[in-house]
Amino acid sequence: MQIIINVQNTPNPNALKFIVNRDVIKSGEKASFGGPDEAEGIVIIQKLFEIPNVTQVHFFENVISVTQDGQQDWDVVSEEIKKVILEHIVAHDPNFIEKLSTFVPKVDREPKSPEFAKIDEILDRTVRPYLQGDGGDLELISYENHILKVLYQGACGSCPSSTAGTLQAIQGILRDEFDSEIEVITT
Repeated sequence: MQIIINVQNTPNPNALKFIVNRDVIKSGEKASFGGPDEAEGIVIIQKLFEIPNVTQVHFFENVISVTQDGQQDWDVVSEEIKKVILEHIVAHDPNFIEKLSTFVPKVDREPKSPEFAKIDEILDRTVRPYLQGDGGDLELISYENHILKVLYQGACGSCPSSTAGTLQAIQGILRDEFDSEIEVITT
């Protein structure tokens, strides 16, 4: 099968999405990596981190979001990323998470309480599709005393709008649909 890569901008000026015509991670999974040491033995990820200025790699379905430090022209970085993907995608196993000994498991999305489950459902319906469409995501960390802690992933992790506008939007939705006193903060 011929490999096709579609490159798309994200709201984060330091992140691009590389959409591949095959899965890069097992369906339903996602993973963010902050360095090559977190991807022991996963060649495609380690090779992406060999590209100067790459600071994060996020896998979701058939999308690879790559974040850089903003010090390099995207035209240069993008071509290098496409070369790595083309060279290593055929041998890449989308079930790689199960084989990583160094990977920090994703946040447990099993409901911790009925409130936590409700928040998760609201975000699944209202927010996550947009974040995932922009090459990122978020995980719920905790909910106590009207305070919800979230962790941004992928392109959202270093996006300037994620700490202001997006966070306020999430808080507004949750105040309308769940708890009028909720405060949403990032970890």
